[in-house]
Amino acid sequence: MARYRGPRLRIIRRLGELPGLSRKNSRSSNPPGDHGKVARKPSEYAKRLEEKQKIRFNYGLGERQLLRYVRSAKKVKGSTGQVLLQLLEMRLDNTVFRLGMAPTIPAARQLVNHGHILLNGKTVSICSFQCKPGDVISVANNERSKKLVQAYMAFPGLANIPSHLELDKTNIQGKVNSVIDREWVALRLNELLVVEYYSRK
Repeated sequence: MARYRGPRLRIIRRLGELPGLSRKNSRSSNPPGDHGKVARKPSEYAKRLEEKQKIRFNYGLGERQLLRYVRSAKKVKGSTGQVLLQLLEMRLDNTVFRLGMAPTIPAARQLVNHGHILLNGKTVSICSFQCKPGDVISVANNERSKKLVQAYMAFPGLANIPSHLELDKTNIQGKVNSVIDREWVALRLNELLVVEYYSRK
């Protein structure tokens, strides 16, 4: 399935706060649609589906792409849910977003795709590139790129930069010091339900 390009507030009303998808807040707390106000007790499947959709929409992933990440996480020792979140958080587009260089993950993806971001001094246009400890993320050496990122940095998407990252605002340069800890993941969800959702696939 292609990446979601529809109304973002509709998704936020249905799934709750998604810091990576949009900075906007809905005036209504009810789910979208005519039957949004009707209180229903969700089934076990519906709970797992909702947690899976939170990850998908927050990080901007397709169904197959998320399934590949889950399969990769299962091959690594440790909690599959935590490894999955670490893989998603260490993506280049998400790292640019968490450094405050972009207001949302879709905006960070656009910066990467258009060649505004350098990784270790080289242009990388692949959003899903896995950042590793020691990687340095900077802005392309042209006025247009610098002005664009500086404008974004004036109003970052999240208030705090995670402990595994450090940002040099004067040089507009970030560094990955380690792999992210679970407590610094901004998205509120139960990752075990996501693993259970994919356990039969």
